[in-house]
Amino acid sequence: MKVRVGLFLGALLLVVACKQEAEKPKVIYKEDGTSAASTETVTDKNRTEDIRIADLPVLMGQSDYLVHPIGEVRVYSYSSKSGMSKVNQTSYTVSNYAPFELTGFLENLMFQHKDSLQIRPLTNKKVQIQSVTYLNTIAEKAKKNILVYSIFDADTNRDGKLDANDIKTLYISKGSGKNFKKLTVDLHELLDWSVIDSQNRLYFRTIEDINKNGAFDKDDNVNYYYIDLLSKDWEVVSYDPFNVNTPLEVEEPK
Repeated sequence: MKVRVGLFLGALLLVVACKQEAEKPKVIYKEDGTSAASTETVTDKNRTEDIRIADLPVLMGQSDYLVHPIGEVRVYSYSSKSGMSKVNQTSYTVSNYAPFELTGFLENLMFQHKDSLQIRPLTNKKVQIQSVTYLNTIAEKAKKNILVYSIFDADTNRDGKLDANDIKTLYISKGSGKNFKKLTVDLHELLDWSVIDSQNRLYFRTIEDINKNGAFDKDDNVNYYYIDLLSKDWEVVSYDPFNVNTPLEVEEPK
């Protein structure tokens, strides 16, 4: 009986611990309801030396610019087959590349024209880049090289680091890395995005923590936006898909 009770309590504590971990808020607010989110809170307390490295460059689509992914050397620990000792394995790969998309846990990207030795960073801010997508259909159709980024750009949960536990944001830039621009509103979590080629538009959705409980749930507000990819300044336009107007009459084809 004691064994069964002990197993039950252990399972219960595990469920509670997992639930608490799952419900960990993505935003920690000040007493006045504002967020203290900032990249200035990110610390390097676990870094004893500079362990940043770069993967080999990639040339995405029709772009004239090489992209050098920048990240950290990762050390993984696991038990040996005998279980008597731990084995450390070091990974010197910081990104994964599939056609038109670069993914990983990247601290920055360095851009280099294929005919130049000069290299420049995407940004001087502390960020973690989760993915970079080259809009190949727009490049083929409009001869414009555009990159879209999923990025963690602020320590919104104030745990001293940038990772998937913070709010995900959406950015855009030219294929050269220039005109790097944030599209999502601060403290709005990116849900998803897509491109409608026939309109030359990028659509995206975000969720807003309107009840200020630090989590994103069914009680919060979903916002809808789009940008014209061929416009000069990529102005973000808000729209309401539930606001149905009287449809225009369309002539039947003869």
